[in-house]
Amino acid sequence: MTLPTSTRAAVLVEHGAPLELQDLPLPETIEPGAALVRLVCSTLCGTDIEIWEGKMSFPGMLPMVLGHEMVGEVIAVGEGAHDATGRPLEIGQRIGWSESVCGQCFGCTVLREPVFCQRRGYGFMQRSDVPPFATAGLSEYAYVTPGAQKLILPDEVKDAWAAMAGCAAKTVLRGFDRAGGVRVGDTVVVQGAGALGVFATAVAKVSGASKVITVGGPDERLEIAKRFGADHTVNISAGSEGIVTQVMELTGGAGANFIIDVAGAPSVGPEAIGMAAARGTFVVIGSTGPVGEPFPLSGIMGKELTVVGSINGDVSDYFHAIEFFRAFADRYDWDALFSAPVGLTEASECIVHMHEQTELKAVVDPRLG
Repeated sequence: MTLPTSTRAAVLVEHGAPLELQDLPLPETIEPGAALVRLVCSTLCGTDIEIWEGKMSFPGMLPMVLGHEMVGEVIAVGEGAHDATGRPLEIGQRIGWSESVCGQCFGCTVLREPVFCQRRGYGFMQRSDVPPFATAGLSEYAYVTPGAQKLILPDEVKDAWAAMAGCAAKTVLRGFDRAGGVRVGDTVVVQGAGALGVFATAVAKVSGASKVITVGGPDERLEIAKRFGADHTVNISAGSEGIVTQVMELTGGAGANFIIDVAGAPSVGPEAIGMAAARGTFVVIGSTGPVGEPFPLSGIMGKELTVVGSINGDVSDYFHAIEFFRAFADRYDWDALFSAPVGLTEASECIVHMHEQTELKAVVDPRLG
């Protein structure tokens, strides 16, 4: 097979502007441990939308190819390339991949936490005008770097599910794991009704929660949350005081044992403290953006709350996210999380739809044009 020397990609050249379809070079040689893949599926994440909006930005980051939840077919491999479980990569395999890590820094070796790798890199953080150019999802082909965390995917896990596992799903699972998990019989509040919130709702219910309350909006998303295990929903239009009041009423005044933030709104902190049960746990995942509203530390002390922060996830969480979808493939209609796949030419419209909250989880298949 003659390898492609360039790839068409949807490039972000200006925050808030439509993506530009460009032809980007591909590496002439494949490094040891690397691979070249043909993209078959990319799902858009909230981070992609925040980068497009300009909420997540730093000097010199543009131009770039968005997309960090993706699945591809291997068309070329470098010497010694293997996945995170040690299996050698071969042409024709379906793989997913996540951020790259160095394996040598303080975070990787002493902390043994790849999420704190000092040289951690995502495909979408690669400028598209310097080598290796195309390492992210909104592209026909992508170069998977030697340090990228790769997984050969099981046949039972569909493309869109496997792509979502690369960030959204693994992030949620890591948050539950960091907090020690849900105890059978717990009351759980999920703050957020986007893709992460709906997935977190399902995880809480599968984990044995007796009551799951999803807080978010708009109403259409809350209806989806009910299909994925929410026993009750609370619309954020009620305002902070109304949200807390409704949750306390739904819990008979006891509050929630486990609260997980996947929304990141400024009000999630004081709301969580207000509706937490005594000795409850508050897991902070989504608060990466605006400065949160203040709340008294006495609220944490008085209820003896446990507050846990959780960042994204590593290849271990990625592996478990894939296994979660495999184990619970028939538990919920996971396909309902995703829109119908579109080609690269419609990727900009998907981003706008997710920005406007009219689309939950967009799917881009570069093979569609």
